[in-house]
Amino acid sequence: MSAVSDPSRTVLLLNGPNLNLLGTRDPAQYGTTTLEEVERRVASLGRELGVEVVCAQSNSEGALVDRIHEARGWAGVVLNPGAYAHYGIALRDAIDAVEAPVVEVHISNVYAREEFRHTSVTAPVAAGYVAGCGVFGYELALRAVLRRGAERREAAGGAQAG
Repeated sequence: MSAVSDPSRTVLLLNGPNLNLLGTRDPAQYGTTTLEEVERRVASLGRELGVEVVCAQSNSEGALVDRIHEARGWAGVVLNPGAYAHYGIALRDAIDAVEAPVVEVHISNVYAREEFRHTSVTAPVAAGYVAGCGVFGYELALRAVLRRGAERREAAGGAQAG
């Protein structure tokens, strides 16, 4: 990942396996919006909110872990882990290891789907969780990342003052 101008004002939008197929994969479940369109929308909202959004996608858990590590010290991470949410222990540990707030997002309502999707190993260490809102969930997750970051800064400031 290339160097960013201000890590404290940069958010990573990270998508996991099969999300590169958005727009064509199971449109009844995921809609017809492509990943590129999602990335454009979130980047545009980021500019409105005063942050840079860096976008990445990988079908490999190791590559996702590397990206999360690279975002240490950033404003946060919006993460759609895809199927890795259900068994990606290395991904879970990466989320837990970074200081930046990570908000997990899923396009579909995972609880209205197959039972194996009802368990997430990543959600318990995430700062927030958005599911079932379609691709609009990414915009909600960006706002949540920034809110969680502000809350953490306020708490740290209060702890230092006391």
